[in-house]
Amino acid sequence: MRFLVDECTGPAVARWLREQGHDVVSVYEQARASPDDIVIQMANDEARILVTNDKDFGEKVFRSKRSHCGVVLLRLNDERPCSKIQVISRLLGLYADRLQGSFIVVSEHRIKIGKPRQ
Repeated sequence: MRFLVDECTGPAVARWLREQGHDVVSVYEQARASPDDIVIQMANDEARILVTNDKDFGEKVFRSKRSHCGVVLLRLNDERPCSKIQVISRLLGLYADRLQGSFIVVSEHRIKIGKPRQ
C-alpha cells in the first residue's frame, strides 16, 4: 500500500510501515511544517492513504469536500509510537482491503470506517 504519514504521527510509524513492505512518504522527513491543505493534496496527488492524528482532516474531507485516496485518523489516549503502531497493525490485519478511499477513525478499542458523501 501507499501511505503518507503526517508529521504529527511521527517517523517511527513511517519506519514501521516501510518495514512491513509499504511504500511510505513521511511529512516529518520530507516536508516538515507543511500546511494541512498541502499535506492532503500531496497524498491525493500521489494516490497515498494519509495517516494522521490531526482531526482537522475530518473537516477538510467532510465539510470542505476535499478529494482524498483514504484517511486514517488516529484518536488515541496513548500517543506513544508503540501504541500508534499497534492500532495500525490491527487495522491492517482486519481491514486492509477497505482503506483505499475511506475515512477511518481508529482508537485503542474501536475502528470506524466511513466514506465521505459524494
